[in-house]
Amino acid sequence: MMGNTKEGRASALLPILVFLLIFLGSGYITGDFYSMPAIAAFLIALLVAFVQNRQLCFADKIRLAAEGVGNENIITMCLIFLAAGAFTGAVKAAGGVDSTVNLGLSILPSNVAVAGLFLIGCFISISMGTSVGTITALAPIAVGISQKTGFSMAICAGAVVGGAMFGDNLSMISDTTIAAVKTQGCEMKDKFRENFLIVLPAAIVTILLFLVLGRNAAFQLKGELTFNIFRVLPYLVVLIGALAGVNVFIVLIAGTVLSLIAGVGTGAFGLGDMFTHVGEGIMGMYDITVISIIVACIVALVKEYGGIDFILSFIRKRISGERGGELGIAALALLVDMCTANNTVAIVMSGPIAKEISDDFGVTSRRSASLLDMFSSMGQGLIPYGAQLLAAATLTGLTPFEIIPYCFYPLLMGVSGLVFIFIKKRTRE
Repeated sequence: MMGNTKEGRASALLPILVFLLIFLGSGYITGDFYSMPAIAAFLIALLVAFVQNRQLCFADKIRLAAEGVGNENIITMCLIFLAAGAFTGAVKAAGGVDSTVNLGLSILPSNVAVAGLFLIGCFISISMGTSVGTITALAPIAVGISQKTGFSMAICAGAVVGGAMFGDNLSMISDTTIAAVKTQGCEMKDKFRENFLIVLPAAIVTILLFLVLGRNAAFQLKGELTFNIFRVLPYLVVLIGALAGVNVFIVLIAGTVLSLIAGVGTGAFGLGDMFTHVGEGIMGMYDITVISIIVACIVALVKEYGGIDFILSFIRKRISGERGGELGIAALALLVDMCTANNTVAIVMSGPIAKEISDDFGVTSRRSASLLDMFSSMGQGLIPYGAQLLAAATLTGLTPFEIIPYCFYPLLMGVSGLVFIFIKKRTRE
């Protein structure tokens, strides 16, 4: 049964349009899509939202914005962002990244270097929860593999980007996963299980493609690959704990404590430096936390003005049934990501709309969260002005356009998502 049938007002979407024009316009003019900080663009959009709708006084608009920020899901999401930042800062300082990379490389068969690079990227990204961090860690290794084998650097870079997007989409500590789960109101473990089944075929086909492309490459790593199992342990605890359904805060706190113990115990840093590294990790999450707060304000006002109703009405006229609702959520996530060049921001912006669609068309919360995460990650792994491809290009000396043809996984993830939408047995919970 359909929910809200209000037509809404297209003019209520003006703040979002202003954001896109400023963000994309500055990128087009300067040639750098990160020249305009997303926070600044969102603040301008928020000011536009406050100026709109003279029927409401300014005090009422402030109250509505505050209610949007005070939403349980928004507060929880922000707290998890900060907890994830603490873990990331601690484990990186403890040398967990290097140890994890070396552990993976030490068991890498020489005849599957490129496919192995993708698999290592999958493991690291699902453990770290960050695609850019994974690319930064593995891109130099991709360069080394290419130089030692004469194998195409673009293919090696494509393997790294694909592996990075695998974990960005699935990791329990990824900001995209956190945002998708919290905006849709489902359990993290349920989203993971649903999501994993959908992307598994894409990952398998990607591995096969890299095996075929790299079948004639002979690769032998030179030098000693040292790793410390105690530095890898925090990643394993976070991953296993999250998969087992342990509360995400407990998992992240446990991982942070273990990282600090490992760091001090192995001599990576002293007792006096522990909380410095934790603080640095938390500060690294400030941007996305503040953006989430500002976006919550904008969405609350846009919704009050009738913008959400307009979008829903627009979508309803073009889709029907559960399958149509899923396609609508997928298209929404992909388009918003292409516009914002940030999959977390795309999820935060489109999450409330996706929730309305899922409620109206009988899409389960774990399904809608999976679709949001998958299709925004798909876009992020393919757009040449996204941070992931820009980082990979910078570290390998290539251009994003040289790498994109070999970004098999993001493309196949989208294909797999569409296949599952069309073959899924239609049931309502």
